[in-house]
Amino acid sequence: MENQYYTLIEKQDFFEIIENKFGELAVFIDYRKDLPSNPVLEYDGKNTALLKRTPRIAVKLEGIDKETGSVLAEAEFIMVVELDGDTVIRTYGVPVETVEEFSFKGRETRADELERIKTKQELITAFGAVKIWKSGEK
Repeated sequence: MENQYYTLIEKQDFFEIIENKFGELAVFIDYRKDLPSNPVLEYDGKNTALLKRTPRIAVKLEGIDKETGSVLAEAEFIMVVELDGDTVIRTYGVPVETVEEFSFKGRETRADELERIKTKQELITAFGAVKIWKSGEK
């Protein structure tokens, strides 16, 4: 029987959210080794989001900029970009759900860690970013 609860939260201390001229959003986070499986982004409407990457792993995004939050609250989908330094390892689309409370059970840790030659700047340019918000704790 498959466990239906998330068992590990990886706290993402630094991340970027960008918007292109079409109002589409992308969030840049650290690369994780496991492949995402039915990922979804839950947003609390304030300053925290939870990217549920797999049935066992979720990534907590705290300190979301207020202006970003208003745009994120309206988004149906975002693009997630996982980086190893400035190298893009993977990109994928994720539905956004605004929630009052995160449906989540687990313990919080910080665990950051195959081949793609795009850099972060190349992807930002290709995405057509018109705004970039730096969010999270420094």
